[in-house]
Amino acid sequence: MGFLDTINISASGLTAQRLRMDTIANNMANVDTTRTEKGGPYRRQVVVLEARSTKNSKTSFRSILDSKSSNLGSGVRVKEIRELDENEAPFRKVYDPSHPDADANGYVNYPNVNIVEEMVNMISATRSYEANAKVIEATKSMAMRALDIGK
Repeated sequence: MGFLDTINISASGLTAQRLRMDTIANNMANVDTTRTEKGGPYRRQVVVLEARSTKNSKTSFRSILDSKSSNLGSGVRVKEIRELDENEAPFRKVYDPSHPDADANGYVNYPNVNIVEEMVNMISATRSYEANAKVIEATKSMAMRALDIGK
């Protein structure tokens, strides 16, 4: 595994965490959206991540040796962005009979977005993003030091 592989792995983490931040921001922006194009209130979205496959189509001796001798991954990728349904996270019901989206009993369904949970997720995504950026900085620093040895 070379230093460029390390940068690629961390770059995939940066991309994934940026998408998580975008999704969290979208959830927070729609915390009071009671009507969407699909009908009904906004549904909270979550990013599902998975390890990027290390399999490649090469069948050379070197690629087989590398795959057997190293259990290191090759980064992360976004599997999907999915909406949580009402069974996973029920809508908030607020009594407001004057609201245009109120039901017959006067209750309005608000999105299943919890601001506190979103803030915790935002802090987690920020910290993960910073950690991946630090890995790239450290890798770059190591490469520069290795080049300085030859001087």
